[in-house]
Amino acid sequence: MPDPQHLLQFVQTRLDEFLSARTSILARVADETAEFSSFSREFLRGGKRFRAQFCHQGWHAVTGTSASNSTEAIVGAAAALEIFHAAALIHDDIIDNSDTRRGRPSAHRRFERQHMRSRWAGDSAEYGRSAAILLGDLLLGWSDELLDDALSALNDAAIAREARDEFRRMRTEVTAGQFLDILEEKSWATHSNAEQVRRAETVATFKSAKYSVEAPLSLGAIVGGGRADQLVALRAYGLPLGLAYQLRDDLLGVFGDSAVTGKPSGDDLREGKRTVLIGLTRMALSSAGRDEIDGLLGDPRLGDADVTRIQTLIRESGADAQVETRIVDEVAKASEAIRRAPLDGVAIDELLELADAVTQRDA
Repeated sequence: MPDPQHLLQFVQTRLDEFLSARTSILARVADETAEFSSFSREFLRGGKRFRAQFCHQGWHAVTGTSASNSTEAIVGAAAALEIFHAAALIHDDIIDNSDTRRGRPSAHRRFERQHMRSRWAGDSAEYGRSAAILLGDLLLGWSDELLDDALSALNDAAIAREARDEFRRMRTEVTAGQFLDILEEKSWATHSNAEQVRRAETVATFKSAKYSVEAPLSLGAIVGGGRADQLVALRAYGLPLGLAYQLRDDLLGVFGDSAVTGKPSGDDLREGKRTVLIGLTRMALSSAGRDEIDGLLGDPRLGDADVTRIQTLIRESGADAQVETRIVDEVAKASEAIRRAPLDGVAIDELLELADAVTQRDA
């Protein structure tokens, strides 16, 4: 069976095989679809693969070190999560007007540049967005195909149905969370400061925490035939860890080094993200400070001096320290839950190590 060190190789091989087969279908349609194929291949060779890792760890936690006939299924399920994540990122970058992803042009910018170089008719930006939406939709469909292929290897209809339900639930929740995210960027001023923080936590829970950690863990455990009490334990670990993961992301979105994160410094500020970090900042600032930060957030023309000013306001408010403390607290909750879990001991140690890896990162 794949161990944590070799999992990513297995997942990449599965993705390569799958994309190769789908590329041949696209090629039979038209040569112009090559841009879909090349971007998909390039994009799915990058990233941290945290969702695949958590999916594998959920499976490993309930199957232990013994051989399992669900090996093919877990590799396929992890690959399905990765291709779904790629689709979500493409759509997310369109919504946020992000120029880069993982240090390279985002999908809609890549298509936009293709239009400009070719001097085609019409608006380049409009073409870029339209093409990227279609690519994201295509990847969403492909993620379903990958999952179906994976679950067919189980020869257990009940487990396959439960795994499919988990994937569907994740897909619905993350889409709802994404909607709430864009809603908060527009509606924040109609809520009190405390309510803004609460609503930001709801976004963090459904757009990221459950989708990034809890659902992949649960999917892996289900594929491995995990018991109900094991799933409860993994969820009790996954949700607080997922929140800590997103809170770290919020800090990186404001203070991260662009050379490491692969996105311009202060991108979340230009996009006007109403995160827990921003909510806590506004609660601590004077009315003048709140007016100042509100006047800057969401302006796509923010320069380095503006970003530095917002960073200063956040630090002066103490919100960054509050978020760091919250991360520590959520990781402690996750660690306590997993230490008491009815799971394989080796897997518990690996989950504890993974908790540190996803929350003490710089990208």
